[in-house]
Amino acid sequence: MNTRAFNLIARKVEDLIPYDSNARVHNEAQVAQIAASIKEFGFTNPVLIDEQNTIIAGEGRVLAAQKLKLETVPCVVLAGLTEAQKSAYVIADNKLALSADWDLGLLHAELARLADLDFSMNLTGFSEVEVMAFFDHVDNELAVELAGTGATQAGEGASGPQVDWNGMPEFDQPSAGPFRTVYVHLNDQAAVDAFAELIGQRLTDKTKSVWYPKQAKIAATGVVYA
Repeated sequence: MNTRAFNLIARKVEDLIPYDSNARVHNEAQVAQIAASIKEFGFTNPVLIDEQNTIIAGEGRVLAAQKLKLETVPCVVLAGLTEAQKSAYVIADNKLALSADWDLGLLHAELARLADLDFSMNLTGFSEVEVMAFFDHVDNELAVELAGTGATQAGEGASGPQVDWNGMPEFDQPSAGPFRTVYVHLNDQAAVDAFAELIGQRLTDKTKSVWYPKQAKIAATGVVYA
């Protein structure tokens, strides 16, 4: 195993050089999400660079730092890497994270808890629309699983879930997804105030999305439609 001693250093954002063969693309929405995360939690993940200040990992964080007009960011120099190692690491840093799976039950519970705390979902990396669609998907999957369990437990004198399930009302889970989503960009506070008055809703600094007409909180999922 190759072990290295790493020192955290500060580098000027303007001195950092993007890796010219980085196949990973960062769109404006993702950069905005990273910037919001840095603003909320701080710059918790240093940028990895080589001896010439070329970015090996963390280009999205550097773009977010530029958006936030940060002068310096924390960096770690990966000294002594060959050009092949640098190229491979750039790919691996992006691909390895994508290879992980989610425990959907735990993810559902954690997102629901954050929704109950009125925490901005965008800071998790998921948009509020994605979270609502996820809750709808999980609830529908649960309904199908329960229905399948009842169907396979039939039989005279049967006991267990099927007996308990018999006579229960039909499960009806309304869709939590939007009919249509339109992104509205507001140029200044006056535009925010005018838009809030137009739709009859209160918009705060933490408001990232709204439902029109306004929908109430759904207790079963913890999703807040604000």
